[in-house]
Amino acid sequence: MTFRDLNLNKSLLRAIDDLGLTEPTAIQRKVFSPIMAGNDVVGVAQTGTGKTFAYLLPSLRLWQFTKSPSPQILIMVPTRELVAQVVEEVEKLTTYMTFQVVGVYGGTNIRTQIAEVAAGTDVVVGTPGRLLDLMLEGALKTKKIKRLIIDEVDEMLNLGFRTQLNGIIDFLPVKRQNLMFSATMPEEVEQIVNNYTDYYKKIETAPSGAPLENIEQYAYTAENFNTKANLLELLLQTDADLSKVLVFVSTKKMADALYERLVGSFEEQVGVIHSSKSQNNRFKTVYAFQDGTYRFIIATDVIARGLDVSLVTHVVNFDLSPVAEAYVHRIGRTGRAEKKGIAISFVSEEEQLYKTQIEELMDMEIPWRPAPAELVVSDELIPLEITEDFVPFNNHKMRQHEPSGDAFHEKSDKNKKVNNKVNYESLMQKKYKKQYRKKDSR
Repeated sequence: MTFRDLNLNKSLLRAIDDLGLTEPTAIQRKVFSPIMAGNDVVGVAQTGTGKTFAYLLPSLRLWQFTKSPSPQILIMVPTRELVAQVVEEVEKLTTYMTFQVVGVYGGTNIRTQIAEVAAGTDVVVGTPGRLLDLMLEGALKTKKIKRLIIDEVDEMLNLGFRTQLNGIIDFLPVKRQNLMFSATMPEEVEQIVNNYTDYYKKIETAPSGAPLENIEQYAYTAENFNTKANLLELLLQTDADLSKVLVFVSTKKMADALYERLVGSFEEQVGVIHSSKSQNNRFKTVYAFQDGTYRFIIATDVIARGLDVSLVTHVVNFDLSPVAEAYVHRIGRTGRAEKKGIAISFVSEEEQLYKTQIEELMDMEIPWRPAPAELVVSDELIPLEITEDFVPFNNHKMRQHEPSGDAFHEKSDKNKKVNNKVNYESLMQKKYKKQYRKKDSR
C-alpha cells in the first residue's frame, strides 16, 4: 500500500511527495479508515513508527475550511519540545493548504499566545496547563472543536496532568471525536480512557511494551554514581560509534551533577536538558544535538516524551526508571525509521528489580555484558547519594520529617489575661455612677 491508496486529497499528497514518503507505516494504515469513519480511536504503536502522521493525516483530510477564527482541532502533548515538533509536522503537511496552526506552552508570555489564538487558527497544539489557562482567560474558543487528539496519552493521564485534562474536557463540546495515541497502554490507563469516551476502537500494531526489533539492548553492573560516570566516560572515549547519544538520568539534580562531572573531559560536546532549564536553553540544546554540535546530551524522562531527533545511535540509561513503560519510551529515541540502534543500561543492585520488571513487560531478557577491564570502580558516594532527603527517581516528593512532639507550650503570665469585652454604655455608666443613655442624634 502507498499513500495514494489512502483517501487523501491532492494537497496532502503533494506535501507527502515533497517529504519523500511513499508507503504508510502499519499504524498509519490501520487507523486511517476508523478515524475517517468518525470513530474514537486509541492507537498503540512502538515509538518511532509514525504515530504523529497517523493522527494528522486523517484529521487534516477531514478538516473543512470555514471563515470562523476558532480551531476545529485540539492537540494535547506533554512537553514544550513536542509542541514545537507537532507544529512543525502540521506545517509540513499543510504546505499546499490555507491553514493556520498555533503552538502554546508555559514558560513564555501568555499575552503573545492570546494574540496568536485570537488572530484565528485551525488547529491548536499545546501542553495541558497553558491550554487550560487560555480557556479560562476566554481566549481559546472551543465551541467549534470537532476533534480532540491526545498524544502520549499514558503520560497525560498520570496524576500530574489528570486534573488539567479534566478541566479541559469540561470546556469541549460533548459531540467530538477523541483520538488517543501512545507507545504504551497500561491497564490502569486504559480504564481511565473509558471515562472520556463511551466507545472506542483500540488499534495496536504491537503489544504495549513490545521491544523494537532493530534496537540491540544490553546492560552493565555499576553500583554508584562515580562508577557509572567512569563507565560512561570510558565508553565514549573508546567507542567512536557512540556519535549521537542520549543519556537518561533519574532526577534534575543528577543530570546537573553528571554534566559537571563530564563537561571537563568533553568540553563543548555535551549538553544537559531538563524541565528546570529555560525554554530557550532547552530548544538550543535540542538543536545543537540535532545538528551534531553536541555528541551527547544528558536528560530526564520528561524529554523522552518530547524529543524527536533523527539518527540517535545510542540511548544510555545511566539510571533505570522504576516505571517499566518509561524504559520503552527512552530506548525508542534510537532505532527510528528502520535504522539500527543500541540501548545500554547501567544497573546498580537496587535497580535489579527495575530491570526484571522491564524484562517482564517486554517479555525478553536484557543480556549482561562484562565491565571493561579498564573501568575504575569507585566506592565513593557523591552528596546526592548520601544526603538524608535524597529520594531516588522521585525528586518531587518531599522529605518525611520525624514528629517533633507537641506543638504547644505553656503561656507566659502576660498572655494569660482574659479579654473581658466592655461596651461603651457600660463604661460611661461606671464613670458617672448612673444609667447612661446615648443622646438621640436626630
